[in-house]
Amino acid sequence: MLIRKPADLDESDVTPYEIYQQRRKFMQSGLAVAGAALTGSLWLPSASAAITIGEVKDGPFSTDENKTDRKDVLTYNNFYEFGVSKSDPFKTAHRMKTDPWSVEVVGECEKPGTFSLEDILAPHALEERIYRLRCVEGWSMVIPWIGFPLADLVKRFAPTSKARFVEFETLYDKKQMPGQRRRVLDWPYREGLRMDEAMNPLTLMAVGLYGETLPNQNGAPLRLVVPWKYGFKSIKSIVKIRFRETQPTSSWMKAGPREYGFYSNVNPNVPHPRWSQKRERRIGELRKRKTLMFNGYEEQVAAMYSGMDLKKYF
Repeated sequence: MLIRKPADLDESDVTPYEIYQQRRKFMQSGLAVAGAALTGSLWLPSASAAITIGEVKDGPFSTDENKTDRKDVLTYNNFYEFGVSKSDPFKTAHRMKTDPWSVEVVGECEKPGTFSLEDILAPHALEERIYRLRCVEGWSMVIPWIGFPLADLVKRFAPTSKARFVEFETLYDKKQMPGQRRRVLDWPYREGLRMDEAMNPLTLMAVGLYGETLPNQNGAPLRLVVPWKYGFKSIKSIVKIRFRETQPTSSWMKAGPREYGFYSNVNPNVPHPRWSQKRERRIGELRKRKTLMFNGYEEQVAAMYSGMDLKKYF
């Protein structure tokens, strides 16, 4: 049996889009039937009683582009904790239990502690934001997320003046997440943002999509959405938040520092070492389209990087 190490396997090791298109009929029939047999539906929803998607207001910054087909969003995922194939999360994520769920908050803040999901969600009004999601491999989606601004959550924990970064950590449980049995990455999965990025009004803490609670394969019950960065920055199934004075080393940075930088902003002018980022293919479309600077959110985020060498700080 071949076991691939982080140096051998990166986020680009995915099924080419052309092959994916050819297998869509299989995914929509045979795989869907298998998933339904296992879970009773295609959705694989979070079972958490803490999340009720009731009245949701329209959030700001939504794109008016056509949304990606719901079935594609549910069955074509990057979530290596459940396997490296795009279809693995849909097939195996039903193993994860999201009730009860808690989030530990530590580091440079005045109000640390361990908070239940109910505690996390209680004060926040939910809103829908239709955001683009651009992955480093060259594919993209448009997804109607449901959540609340990360900034509102950060303020509750009262970060100190030393808190220059915020780090997030995904659940680590090999029984529930079979992909963690392989040394694809140094588990648990970690990601981070500079504090001004975390406080930017675009940054969303998501708990649902398409009017429903987040499915397990999409990061239930709590995930980050940072729409101007490549998709791997939007960490899923969060169990820990750490406020830091120093910049954290995220999982893909550790696995491939020459290929995955801390900022990971969508930037068509800075190629990945092994392929260009100038064009992308929207799932459900045949033709490639031009990649937009900061994924089309330049007006909202460019000022944060004014004066920075975006090739050096990639």
